[in-house]
Amino acid sequence: MRLYMGLVHFPVYNKHQETIASAITPLDIHDFARLGKTYDVRGFFVITPLEDQQALCKRILRHWISGYGAAYNVHRKEALGLVKVTASLKIALEEVKKREGEVPRLVATDAASQKNRAISYEALRGSVLSNELVFLLFGTAWGLHENVLRQVDHVLEPISGRSGYNHLSVRTAAAIILDRLIGLPTKC
Repeated sequence: MRLYMGLVHFPVYNKHQETIASAITPLDIHDFARLGKTYDVRGFFVITPLEDQQALCKRILRHWISGYGAAYNVHRKEALGLVKVTASLKIALEEVKKREGEVPRLVATDAASQKNRAISYEALRGSVLSNELVFLLFGTAWGLHENVLRQVDHVLEPISGRSGYNHLSVRTAAAIILDRLIGLPTKC
């Protein structure tokens, strides 16, 4: 399976639909890394052009990969080894191409339906399980900017709950999405 994930911090929207760069949340780094390791994802990219935010992420990674945290929690060290910080989506895609020898299919996630570019979980699951190279993008704040969405091959259909409330944390949405895409069937 050749699946990568990226968490985009710029460009994204705030609640007023203004273009912003969102701050990195340390919990996102840890939880995405653990999620990626659990589901055998090949890499997780934290994408931000902000140098102070890159430095924060790198400091967290150093602590858990080569600092005190590496001995304190080897499982966390193993998961955080999946994480790479990049200044842009373009750089992240170049890194994946360098590792894999080809350009991945780029699939965004969005809480809103994108009917003209939508791909179902079933279709994307088939692609991922057939060893197609896929890069799955998640947005922070109030979602991926249209400039990012214009670059993708598909937008995954949104998660639909029962109540109409549609404001999951990105960590929660990512866990649901990965389980739907590549989780093992459960017996009820």
